Amino acid sequence: MSSTAIPAAAEVQATLSRLFVYPVKSCAGVELHEAVLTDAGLDLDRAWMVVDAQGRFVSQRELPRMALIRPQLKTLEIVLRAPGMLALHLAIDAVEQPARARVWDDEVAAYDMGEVAAQWFSDFLGQKLRLVRFDPEHRRLSSLKWTGGLEAPNQFSDGFPLLVASEASLEGLNQRLAAAGEAPVGIERFRPNLVLAGVEAHDEDRVDLLRIATEAGEARLKPVKPCARCPIPNIDPATALSNPAVGDALQAYRQDPRLDGAISFGMNAIVLQGDGQLLRVGQAVAADFRFD
Repeated sequence: MSSTAIPAAAEVQATLSRLFVYPVKSCAGVELHEAVLTDAGLDLDRAWMVVDAQGRFVSQRELPRMALIRPQLKTLEIVLRAPGMLALHLAIDAVEQPARARVWDDEVAAYDMGEVAAQWFSDFLGQKLRLVRFDPEHRRLSSLKWTGGLEAPNQFSDGFPLLVASEASLEGLNQRLAAAGEAPVGIERFRPNLVLAGVEAHDEDRVDLLRIATEAGEARLKPVKPCARCPIPNIDPATALSNPAVGDALQAYRQDPRLDGAISFGMNAIVLQGDGQLLRVGQAVAADFRFD
């Protein structure tokens, strides 16, 4: 009697098709052709955050108009624009007084960005708010439970340095939306940092390691946790209006047993190798499927 062994791994080839950073947590993203990878994610990703009078972060969950705030990164400054507002210019390398801020259950060291920024956000979003900058000397770690004990720093992200999604995953969702008579949506709704082309839908869920060929060698990223989805993907980034169609569609096929049945889309990842390397659209990505 013969038997066939199941291979421990099979390789998949992909291409890095899009790159995004979100300089101000929960505001619009910035699509880039290239970005510097750091141990804490892409450079300047979630470096700033809007907080309430108690120093706790606010997001599109309660303030969907944050989707209309569009950052632009320049060499020495970040420029923020929003409908009906004059542009807010902030020097990238300047902060004001030290502050404390809370993101989920973590209280972290930060810097307040001053009265002009505070008034700008308060005026546009309709409540008393302030803007803070993450203190790079503070070490905020991702959940050791999900990283397998590896220390993975991040700034103001929800919990992990990077979010990886694929074009095929979005295409699968849009096919379901079309069948339900709904309009297609863009990947921007899911706020990924890295988008992969050339893989099957949700292959990002099933790989153990992403190896990206860079000019300086190889960056290695490890997907560690499915990204549980709140109502933010229901918010149209162009209008800040919410429609439950996206969440309803995901509910039908993306309930994730790894998250006790919560819906997921995309994978949170940590950086194993590549601090300081340049990621660029078009780079080759190799990965091994995980069989467990």
